[in-house]
Amino acid sequence: MQAQVTNLAALRRAALTEKATFLALMLPALSIVLILLLLPLVWLAWYSLFHPEPTLAHYQRIFSDTAYSSSFRTTFEISFLVTGLAILIGYPLCYFLAQLPPRLAIFGLFLVLVPFWTSLLVRTYAWMVLLQRRGPINEFLVNTGIIDAPLRLMNNFTGTVIGMLHIMLPFLILPLYATMKKIDFDFMKAAGSLGAHPIRAFWTVYFPLSMPGLIAGSLLVFVLCLGFYVTPELLGGGRVVMASMLIQRNVELYFEWGSASSVAIVLLFIIAIIFYVLNRFLAIERVFGGR
Repeated sequence: MQAQVTNLAALRRAALTEKATFLALMLPALSIVLILLLLPLVWLAWYSLFHPEPTLAHYQRIFSDTAYSSSFRTTFEISFLVTGLAILIGYPLCYFLAQLPPRLAIFGLFLVLVPFWTSLLVRTYAWMVLLQRRGPINEFLVNTGIIDAPLRLMNNFTGTVIGMLHIMLPFLILPLYATMKKIDFDFMKAAGSLGAHPIRAFWTVYFPLSMPGLIAGSLLVFVLCLGFYVTPELLGGGRVVMASMLIQRNVELYFEWGSASSVAIVLLFIIAIIFYVLNRFLAIERVFGGR
């Protein structure tokens, strides 16, 4: 009996030692997270409530000023639209790439990744050249007789969506392709051998298996769109004001650090709510590989 008690005590000490060792190994990473993530959030929350004096006026302005509500509405409209268009374009492309032989699939992914090797600012300016009234797109449409006058493709909602879609599309394709590549196509053949039409086999077998990659890519695109700044600022021409631009203008034009901080906190809070609701139904941690 005494020996069993001694063994249990030794096991407890070993478990405590192991936990302490893991905690010590995690301390550098935890310190980085604390310094680079939590402290800035605390600083933003403090500024939103106590700059220049204790007040809730910054938050009241968000819900009472139409400029703020319009900016938030525009932010979410663009984010949802870009995410939806990325799904419509990216899913068929990923499905096509997943069926190609390995060498051709690698070449296709190479073409998808090429934009990552170009500066974001350069890509945005390239779209400014393409979409302007005398740009190649308008000239082609006018010269071929498709339209009589140049279209307004820049300094508006349309140009912003086009530029952001081009930049965000790879963020959907990469996780979705990685998921599709793991799906055994024999499942589709098995469904067909059991009498399922190819369309029915796709929707009942292939599409559910590809959902983790689709959800992960869609969330990446959506969250990145919410905080995007460079492309909406240049292609929107000041007429499309997203939340990130609202923060920048509060800081640089009005020196309203409290207002800028409150916008950032509200946006972060809305994103947290979205993730919480999605996690209740989709188990997001499993989508990103957790258990």
